[in-house]
Amino acid sequence: MVQVLMQKRHEQAAFAATGAGQLALPLDRAEDFTRAGFICAPSNLEARAWLGHERWPEGRLVLWGDGGSGKTHLLRLWAARGGAGGMMLCEGPALSQGDVPALLDNPCGIALDDADRVPCERALLHLLNAAREAAVPVLMAARLPPARWPVVLPDLQSRLRATVAVGLGRPDESLLRALLMRHLAERQIVVAQPVMEWLLRRLPRSPDSVREAVMRLDRAGLEAGGRITRAMAQDVLDSMAETMPPSGPDAISP
Repeated sequence: MVQVLMQKRHEQAAFAATGAGQLALPLDRAEDFTRAGFICAPSNLEARAWLGHERWPEGRLVLWGDGGSGKTHLLRLWAARGGAGGMMLCEGPALSQGDVPALLDNPCGIALDDADRVPCERALLHLLNAAREAAVPVLMAARLPPARWPVVLPDLQSRLRATVAVGLGRPDESLLRALLMRHLAERQIVVAQPVMEWLLRRLPRSPDSVREAVMRLDRAGLEAGGRITRAMAQDVLDSMAETMPPSGPDAISP
């Protein structure tokens, strides 16, 4: 089992009643962080290889990549390998210096998610120093590589420079397709194959965008009370375009 020191808060969407009087109720869908739920792909091959090493230089490793790239999933799988005692799993935004002794209680390892969002640099420095002294491995996950974290403390900068950082690459088409099918299945959304293919060709090429599109399709389907149509998918893409870059590999295709 994994010992969770701070639990990540999952956002819940609030859906309004439709003109037809149907209410789309918000659902708290727990993410599947099991081994069976992880999709192996070339984009995460290097990260998986590093996690298979018994030891890392300085006893630390950072997995970094975009949201939905699988870094948190890999972090939790690694933490679950600690056996019955488990490993300590904590969230970067909630980490404080007072938490460090509790984290070091378990020598199996420490998994720190959102490590680039730790509000107190001294807390992170204390954790890395204490873990190295106690020979406790530390796995961190972040959106950015350590070299781009807004760190001011010279000592922390030095520790991060000495930490191996492995990026999870952009997903290929097979991974995007698998993610789209999985998110649709998890929400029990039935989409005709032509509509799914049309949507897949036009979605931004990122896991976060696929997840966001399915969430919006779920909402639209509940509100409309009918099947998912191409027009409905187009409305979803149009609504997403307001927050998506206008050009480049992540752009929404016309």
